Amino acid sequence: MSLQKVLQNLQTVKRCHLPNPNPNPNPALDTDHKIAKAIISTILTTTCPYQTNPTTTTTTTTLLSNLTPSIIKHILSDPHLKAPKCLDFFNFLLTNQSLISFEPDLEAHLTLVFRLLKARKFSDAENLLRSLSNDEDLRYPFSVIASFVENHCDDSKITTEIFNLMLKVYSDNRKFEEASEAFDHMRKNGIEINERTCTVHLIALMKCDLVGLGLEFFYRMLQSGIEVSVFSLTVVVDGLCKGGEIKRAKELVEEMEGRGIKPNIITCNTLVAACAKRWNFEELHMIFMLMKKAGVEFNVETYKFLIDGLSSSGKIEEAERMVIEMHGKGFKVDTHMYNLIINGWCRLGNLEKALSLCFTMKDRSVCPNAYTYWTIIGSLCKVGQLETVKELVDEMLNKRIELDQVTFNTLINAYCEEGMMDEAIGLLALMEKKGIVACVSVYDMVISGLFKFNRTEEAKCLLNIVVKRGLTLNMLSFSPLFDTVGYCGYEGAVSRDQEMGVSPSSAAYYDLVDEQLELDT
Repeated sequence: MSLQKVLQNLQTVKRCHLPNPNPNPNPALDTDHKIAKAIISTILTTTCPYQTNPTTTTTTTTLLSNLTPSIIKHILSDPHLKAPKCLDFFNFLLTNQSLISFEPDLEAHLTLVFRLLKARKFSDAENLLRSLSNDEDLRYPFSVIASFVENHCDDSKITTEIFNLMLKVYSDNRKFEEASEAFDHMRKNGIEINERTCTVHLIALMKCDLVGLGLEFFYRMLQSGIEVSVFSLTVVVDGLCKGGEIKRAKELVEEMEGRGIKPNIITCNTLVAACAKRWNFEELHMIFMLMKKAGVEFNVETYKFLIDGLSSSGKIEEAERMVIEMHGKGFKVDTHMYNLIINGWCRLGNLEKALSLCFTMKDRSVCPNAYTYWTIIGSLCKVGQLETVKELVDEMLNKRIELDQVTFNTLINAYCEEGMMDEAIGLLALMEKKGIVACVSVYDMVISGLFKFNRTEEAKCLLNIVVKRGLTLNMLSFSPLFDTVGYCGYEGAVSRDQEMGVSPSSAAYYDLVDEQLELDT
């Protein structure tokens, strides 16, 4: 049934002159009741009468202008009308306010909130409260809302739910003064405060770096007699740690343990991570003692934080001992943890240890990944251990681990410097085969290397291909080569090819590789 049908019903009601059983009739009130009854009757027999906006007509505008706050209250509070239907009707009014002569007031909003909470439609109730507290055109102070709830809601459970929702809504929208006002109101009036709602407020404060306010609120929770959970404690500990107040966070954990709130592994890992990240190993030792006293054992995450901190600070042997300890406890050590230590050994220049650990992880069925190989290969290239590099590259390719452009560049540069031109050309061909476009500097390196090691014909061939591709090389690098092969002749030939529409392809480069192999046999 359309809205137009609803309006027709309203028109019918207005024309009806039913006998009034009330000996002292109030015509205005009687009409309100009839209009409300007609609308309710129509809503009850309609699935979704308010999904589409009606065409605004003079009749429609006139009829809607006769709606009053009193009629809306009758509709929203009618027990025969279910809460979702009430919400549909209310949303229609909100989205079509130009058709009525007023805006739904505080009473209309809260009457619907009461209905929604009774129907356990918490999300809808929360959204409605959010509009009351945050909408610029419809904002009501907390004191006004609180006064209305106290005077019109006789269900203590609903009252409790409304005030807890208000605390959450204010926190979500960073209205921390209003949230504090709501909390104090509940505490003073004996309204039960939900600990989880308080945790939401703590999280919001910490996200805004208001650690001091968060700590203060945490103590207010304790003073209010709320049964504070370890989760709320951990939120505050995390905020303190992120602000660098690790010692204060540890002291808070110790204090709360004395009050019966024992830390869990998440609380302790928060402290461990903060210490490890800042290389504060003295405080870390105190955290270990706290964990032992509380009976909290290390888990995989604890070891991850420790290995990261130890390896980044240069305490590589200690980090490696952590891995051994993990294996001893039956924990799964992932590739990332090994990579942290391998990277640490490489930074210290101890490539023997790095390679040894790489072999160890394979023996323990932990597969090296691209980062593992890149870390070791990059360090080996710096010290010229290219035979080992070649073995690792072959191993990567056999495992179908892709080389990226940076790795290709590093390898080609290292091979060229050591005169391993066959390997450099092979990698350049592999780059093209994989669709990786080599930059000008790579061609510079290879052509210079070929010339340096007296492989002039191959250098000429590659130079010809590069020029045909329109790349601009560092010409100063090749001036001796130009004197030998006559670059101007190549330039002229390339220009003629381009004028004729000849476009060089990657196949030309593979011809160079084939030619080079034939020269070697």
